[in-house]
Amino acid sequence: MGRHLDPVCKLCRREGIKLYLKGARCDSPKCAIERRNVAPGMHGYRRGKPSEYGLRLREKQKLKRFYGIFERQFRRYFELASRSPENTGEVLLVIMERRLDNIVHRLGFAPNRAGARQLVSHGHVQVNGHLARIPSMLLKAGDRITIKNRPRTVQLVKLNLQESPPPVPDYLERADGEPPEGRLTRLPTRGDVDPRIQEIREQLIIEFCAR
Repeated sequence: MGRHLDPVCKLCRREGIKLYLKGARCDSPKCAIERRNVAPGMHGYRRGKPSEYGLRLREKQKLKRFYGIFERQFRRYFELASRSPENTGEVLLVIMERRLDNIVHRLGFAPNRAGARQLVSHGHVQVNGHLARIPSMLLKAGDRITIKNRPRTVQLVKLNLQESPPPVPDYLERADGEPPEGRLTRLPTRGDVDPRIQEIREQLIIEFCAR
């Protein structure tokens, strides 16, 4: 089974946690973690106890893969968070939540963050009335996110909202009009982070990056 497993599902098995990269599939019995919760490969059952370094590295990898960012982006976000007078780990998570692709997903316009990135990069999303093609764009309080008024785009977004609409977090508002739109009412806090990644230990990430 392991050799035919979807590469995306292998990431979840490798990290030992659901990263929710496949949308609704991750909540179904087809999820790779539910079917066989061991690391991929022939030696998956032999994985030993991870070292202190390994634990910290794994927490960082979980966060990166959950939000779908690369190392260079992660380093930029960490530097931005470390300059804040507030808790660096919490600020780092808040920055991740402010990404445009994450906001589009959490509003329910896309089934996962990969789908949200595709919507943004293909020019289907507007911010404050202007076309936004950069998924990593960090939104501010008061920003308005609108789906471009194209019949096929609106139909796709409404289908996503009908099939598996996620609960809208407190820092967002969603208006299911024509076309669908949402608004960032305030900046998110640590408590607003996606519940599926709430268990992340950001202090270990900070210790890894500050070494």
